[in-house]
Amino acid sequence: MLIRNVEVAGHAAPVDVRITGGRIAEIGPGLPGRDEVDGRGGALLPGLHDHHVHLAALAAEATSVRVGPGDVRDRTAFAAALASGPPGEWVRAVGYHEGVAGELDRWTLDALVPDRPVRVQHRTGALWVWNSAALRAAGLEGDGRFWREDERLRGFVPPVRLDLEGVGRRAAALGVTGFTNADPHPAGGLTQMLSVLPQRLLVMGVDEPVKLMLDDPTLPTPAQLAHTIGEIRPRPVAVHCVTRVQLLVTLLALDEVGPADGDRIEHGSVIPAETIPWLRRLGVTVVTQPHFPVERAAAYATDVDADDRPHLYRCRTLTEAGIPLAAGTDAPYGTPDPWAVMRAATERDDGERLQPEAALRLFTGEPQHPARTRRLAVGAVADLCLLHVPLRAALDALSGELVRAAYVSGRRIAPA
Repeated sequence: MLIRNVEVAGHAAPVDVRITGGRIAEIGPGLPGRDEVDGRGGALLPGLHDHHVHLAALAAEATSVRVGPGDVRDRTAFAAALASGPPGEWVRAVGYHEGVAGELDRWTLDALVPDRPVRVQHRTGALWVWNSAALRAAGLEGDGRFWREDERLRGFVPPVRLDLEGVGRRAAALGVTGFTNADPHPAGGLTQMLSVLPQRLLVMGVDEPVKLMLDDPTLPTPAQLAHTIGEIRPRPVAVHCVTRVQLLVTLLALDEVGPADGDRIEHGSVIPAETIPWLRRLGVTVVTQPHFPVERAAAYATDVDADDRPHLYRCRTLTEAGIPLAAGTDAPYGTPDPWAVMRAATERDDGERLQPEAALRLFTGEPQHPARTRRLAVGAVADLCLLHVPLRAALDALSGELVRAAYVSGRRIAPA
C-alpha cells in the first residue's frame, strides 16, 4: 500500500509512505507502487491512542438513559427520564450528579419510580444506586447504594447489549487506532469480548500495567500499598489517584518499593505543587483528563475543596517540570472524543494550558509508555491517522472532523 503526497513530521515537503506487512517500509518523494491513496497534502500522524477508557461501560451507553446535569435539569426531568422505555423493564441510568436531584438512595428513587427496577450510576463510575424494585428482583437488601461493587453486581442484573461495533466505528472516525482499557477488575473474557474492536487494545491487569484502585475510606497505609506493589513487581502499576491523600500514599509506597519502568498515576486529579519534584524523581507517568475542569467547572466550584482547586488535573506545570504526561478520555465518564480533550487542554485559564502541539502529543504515545511519542519512521507499526489538512491547520482547529482515514497495521478502519 502507498499513501502519496502527505505531510510527515521531519520532512520539509510532502512525501509518499509505503506500508508493507503492517509496518512503514519506506518514506520519500516519488515512490513507485500501486494500491495508492492520494493524501492531497494532508498530514499523516500516528493514530491516536486513548490511554484511559472504560470500553464495556462506553458500549453499554447505547442502552442507557443519560441523567447527568447536561441531560436533565431537575428532579422532574430526572423522574421522566427514569420512567422512559417499556414498562416493567430494568432502567440503566448513567452520568448522575447530585446537582440534578441531590443524594440518592433506594427510597429517593422509589419516590420517583416505584414500579420498575431502576439502577443509577454516578458520573464518577464509583457508585450505583438501586431502587426497591431492583433490589427485590435481585434478592438484595440495604439502602440501595453500592460503592465499587460492579464485579459483585454483574450477576444480579439482566444482560446489557454492548454496542462495541459502534464504539469502534465512532472512535475510528476520530482517528483513534488504539485503546487502553482501565477497568480495575476486568471481567473474565473481557479481552476476547473487546476483540471485535478494530483498534489495537491494551487491557490493564491482563496486559501491563496492573491497575490499582484507591479510595479514601479504604485507603491502605504506604507500607501496605508498597507490599501490594512489591508482589506485582517486576510488572508496572497504574494507580488510581483522585485525591491529595491518595497521591501522597502512592508516592510514599513507590519510594519504599522503588519505581518500575511503565509505572503510572491515573488521573492525577489533585497534584500539589510540592509533589511535583517528587513525581519527577520517581519518573512516574501521569495519565490525566485535562477536559474535566472544563466539562465539570460548575460542579468543581462547589464540590472541590478550595485548597485543592489550584492543583486540579495539571498539564503545563508537569510538562515544564519534565514529568511524563499523557491523557485518556475516561469515557464514558468524560467525552469519548480525544480532539475535544485536546481543545480543552488548550483553552484552560488556570495556568495549566497547553500549546496545541503538546495537546496532540497527549494521545500519540506508545500504549505501554504513553508519554513516549510515536514517530512515523521506517520500521514503525503503521497505525496511522490521515487528515484532510496540513498539520498547522489541524492544530488551529483540533477537530475530529478533519480526520479523513485511520489505519491499524496498514489496514484501513475508517471510513468503513
